[in-house]
This record gives sequence, structure tokens and C-alpha cells, in this order.
Amino acid sequence: MASLLSSTFRTLRKFPQFQIYYKAGRCLFSNESDVGNIYTPPDAILPIPAYVEKQGEVNEIKRARLLYQSRKRGMLENGLLLSTFASKYLDTFTDGQLSSYDKLINQPSNDWDIYYWVTGVTATPEEFQSDVMDLLKKHARNEEKNFRICQPDL
Repeated sequence: MASLLSSTFRTLRKFPQFQIYYKAGRCLFSNESDVGNIYTPPDAILPIPAYVEKQGEVNEIKRARLLYQSRKRGMLENGLLLSTFASKYLDTFTDGQLSSYDKLINQPSNDWDIYYWVTGVTATPEEFQSDVMDLLKKHARNEEKNFRICQPDL
């Protein structure tokens, strides 16, 4: 392995304009004299692309997509809350309520935000406050004392 690396570096030294990106230790160097000078990229947070609601989507397809997205959240708590909510209410939603629910589960960049809003730990931002959010908060309170230890069957 060492001989392979040395032969590779020997070959690359023949091309002075060729930059080598050395991954170990985030080290970046352009020629032999730069080895050891560590390049640290600036700390930058890449923006998350804004969610764009699908235009012209048929309601049945939208309901199916929202049901799928409600079940596949990546965290158990929201998976249980949203899948039971979607199973119970999604078929009765109007166009406006479907759009509101779509925005609610797809716009926030962090699922924990949704969980904290629904359970009342933090205040719901004005842009997500709607009749759907009120219904979801009521569903999360589980006043009927239903067992919700798994997602409903499809």
C-alpha cells in the first residue's frame, strides 16, 4: 500500500498545476511545500431548499402522498402521531385542509419542531397555526385514551 501511494505521489509531482486533495485531516495542498498546512473551510450552513407545493396534483394522489409522508417520518414519535392522525382524518379533509397539512409536515426543516408544536412544548408559529393544527393538537392529547403503540394498517 505504501509503495502504491509513493508511486502515485511521484506521478502527480510531474504535474505541478494538478491539485491534490488529501482527505485525511481535511488537508488541502497544491504542491509538496504545502504538505502540513491544513486548510480549514469556512463554517457555512448550507440553506435547505424551500418546500414548493405541487401544483395541479389530484386530491387522491395528494392524499396518498401525505399518508405515506405521515408514516415515514424518521422519528417514531411523529410517525405514530401523524400516521394515526392521517388515517383518521385525511379522507375527510377539504382542499384547503390538505394544503395546510401538506405545508405543516413538509415545510419545517426539523421534525422535532413539529412534535414540540403538536404536544404544546413550544408555541406554534403563526404560519402553521390552522384548523388542521388544532385538530392535530387535539389528536395528540388522546382524550379517548386510545392505544397508539404502532402505526395503523394500510
